[in-house]
Parts: sequence; C-alpha cells; structure tokens
Amino acid sequence: MKFNSRYPSLNSKLYHEQMPIPLEGAKAGHFNTALANELQWSEQDKTDWVEICSGQKTFPEFHPLAMVYAGHQFGQWAGQLGDGRGLLIAQILDQNNKTIDLHLKGAGSTPYSRMGDGRAVLRSVIREYLAGHALNALGVPSSNAVGFTSSAQGVQREKLELGAMMLRTSDCHIRLGHFEWINQYQPELLTEFTQKCIEWHYPECLETENPILAFASKVIQNTAVMIAKWQLVGFAHGVMNTDNLNITGSTLDFGPYGFMERFRPSWINNHSDYNGRYTYQNQPSIGHWNLWNWLNNLIPLAPIETKEQFKKDLADCLEHFEPTFLEHYTHGLCQKMGLPSFHKDSFDCAMAFLRILQSEQLDYTDSFIRLQNKHYEAIKDDCLDRRQFESFLARYKNIRKNQDTDALDAEMRTANPIYILRNHMAQKAIEAAERNDFSEVDRLFKLLSEPFTKQPELEKAEDLAPLPSDVPEVMVSCSS
Repeated sequence: MKFNSRYPSLNSKLYHEQMPIPLEGAKAGHFNTALANELQWSEQDKTDWVEICSGQKTFPEFHPLAMVYAGHQFGQWAGQLGDGRGLLIAQILDQNNKTIDLHLKGAGSTPYSRMGDGRAVLRSVIREYLAGHALNALGVPSSNAVGFTSSAQGVQREKLELGAMMLRTSDCHIRLGHFEWINQYQPELLTEFTQKCIEWHYPECLETENPILAFASKVIQNTAVMIAKWQLVGFAHGVMNTDNLNITGSTLDFGPYGFMERFRPSWINNHSDYNGRYTYQNQPSIGHWNLWNWLNNLIPLAPIETKEQFKKDLADCLEHFEPTFLEHYTHGLCQKMGLPSFHKDSFDCAMAFLRILQSEQLDYTDSFIRLQNKHYEAIKDDCLDRRQFESFLARYKNIRKNQDTDALDAEMRTANPIYILRNHMAQKAIEAAERNDFSEVDRLFKLLSEPFTKQPELEKAEDLAPLPSDVPEVMVSCSS
C-alpha cells in the first residue's frame, strides 16, 4: 500500500487514537480482489486480508483513530456523535493517485459509542458490503469494501448474533456533521478544518475568487447528483441524517436501506422512521434541508464587515441544488425510457409511465427492462387499467417516431439494470452465511458486479422480481 496519512495532521481534538479490538475466532467472509488491486495492495497485504479486515493487523504508517462529529437525526439536533464502532485505520493512494480511506467497521467501542458496544453483526455487514458494491457497479458514487470477516463471538442485538467486521473504503469520511460539531464545541478549528477540506477534496476551488463559496457550490452540486442517481436506480437510503452525508457526494452509511421493488414513492424502509421523513420521494428535499443546515455552519468564516453579503452568497449557492438535481434526474430518466431528452414531451411521458407503475404497483426495475425489450404486451397484461397503458404507449411511440431509435435503445441498455439487490436476495445470503456458508454472498457479489448484463448462469428466478404479493416483505432491522 502507498500511504497518504493526512487526517491525523488535523487538530487532535477532532479524533481519538486507539487500536481496534479484534473479535474472537475471526474467519474469512468475502474478499474484493478487484478493489484490493485498485488500491495497490501488495501480494502480502492480500495474503493477510483476514487479519487486516478483522483488526488483528494494523500499519505503522497510520495510528487508527475514531472521528468525532455531531448531527441532526430525523431533523432534531442530536449533539455529539462520532465513530462509535469504526476506526480509520489507513489513508492510501489508489492506482489513480487518489487518496482513499480504509475504515474498519465493528472495531470495538470508542469514546463516541454512547450506549453502544462498538460492534457490528454479520447481518448488517453483509448488507452494507453488497450494497456498496452494487451501487458502485450501477455508477452511483458510494463507499465500497475490501472485505469482511465473521467470527465465533456473539453480539447481543434483539437476539444473540454473530459479530463481524468490514473494511470499508471511501473517498471521504468527513461528514456534514463534522462542521456541526466544530461550530458547537470547537469553533476556533473551523477555518483550518475548512481549508484542509478544500485542499484535500476540492483543490480546484483554491484558484477561485472565493474558495469557500466555490467549495460550498461543489458540495451542493455533488450531493444533488448523487441523490438524482439514487432516485434513478430506485435506491432509498433510509437514514439521511446530517452525520450520514459526506462532503464529496458519495453514499455513506448503510442502515435500513432498500432498493425499490414495487413502485411506491412513499415507501418507508426504515422502521424507526415513524413519520416517513426519509422515504424515497423525500430524498431530494431532505438533501436540500441537510445542505441548508450545513451552510449555516460556514457563516462564521465570513469577515464581520461582509457577513450579511456572505449569507446571501451561500443562499445563492443552495439555489443550484434543485436545477442540478432536476437536470441529472431528467436526463437519466429519459435515458431509462429511451426518449430524447431534448423533446418537450419526453419528461411528461416518462412521468406518465411512473404513474402507471405506482397505480398498478409494478416492479420498478423489471418494468424498465420490459420497456427496453419492447415487451409492451407483458406490461399491459399486468395492468388493471389497460387503457391507461395504451394511452401512454401511443404517446411514447409518437415521441420516438423519427428519432434515432438505435441510439436511444443503446442508452437504455446502459441505464437500466437487470439486477438490483432486493431485500429477499440479501436475506438469503445472510441466512446462509450465519450457517458458515458464504457461497450465496459470492454469487450475489458476482451477479451485482455486472448489473446491466444478462447472466443466466448466475441468476435465479427470485433475482428478477419482488416477492409475490401474498408473501410478507423482508423486515429490515434498524439495529446493526
């Protein structure tokens, strides 16, 4: 590995150094060889992956540390939070010379654990491992993982479960909540911290007239694009607290997430979300709210004499969120539909299709594949209101008439995944892994590596559709 240890250069009030506490009887779960190669792991590192991914081996070039941050959870100020069960164990350079964090999850309690035990269970580790991998393969910016390990040690949740650890990778673990913590508890650190965030993650902003405003604009735009991509693949994060969004616009922290199956925009996939704050349809507005809250934490960086103007300038930065989101969502939705984005009726036609999916409770992913394959009769046969679909189809074909349909069809094939990580798929892999059988994790890992390519030798019938309507949905626990 090529180390680039920069976070420890910050003021030590921002973190706590400590070693991971390995679980008893650590054993191999799954290893992401391709990612290890991208991260320039040596052959020895790859040989030692179980020891690295279970906290038994650390590196002299980096002292493991837990970050402190704060946040708003479900819209309410939650005070100090921080890495309660994870440690940053290294920062290394990948093959493109980009700095990547290695973060060990389930590494034991820290000063920021509050009432938690600092552990992770096999169930939640597998769900995060597969989800990060799936999103990356779908082209959605996300954390990933080099590997995970199981253990013989029990961890108490609603019931006694197997403890596990996962080595997560991300381009950034600096969250919006870092700025909230600094402003609340150590405001004198804000200037230097912000400067380092810009130097490390947005160095191009240093060349602008006002680097802080340029930085704010970049964070806003990247977050808007990320959420647009979530919406397009039907991904619902489930816990969009300010401590779960980072400053680079890459997906972080997988709790009770879900990939949309039957199209229900108001679907609540987090069973602790009693008011439906974090539903799929609310993700853009919650992203906007989180960024508005974050921008307030940049106001102290303004000189006294220009503070009011700075506030207005920050508000102007946030004005770019909605058009950025809509631009990327509209373009992406037209690609999924095989419609020209420049046509004045394309977006309305696409929304008409979504209304059919909602009213008929059709599967989001499979319906786009059927449309892509021109299986129009199959879609209509699943509709109670056949006339509604016929009306849509006539409009759809009319827009595509006289267009380069070969090019549009090619775009559809790159925009519509055949495979997503359905909850029941992950659950089967978890149940097998709890019996020490990781073959289903491996099958899903391979399947989700190429989500746009038909893989008959790997797929199972249940990978392609939601559970029958008379079968209860998999209930995802919020505990992890």
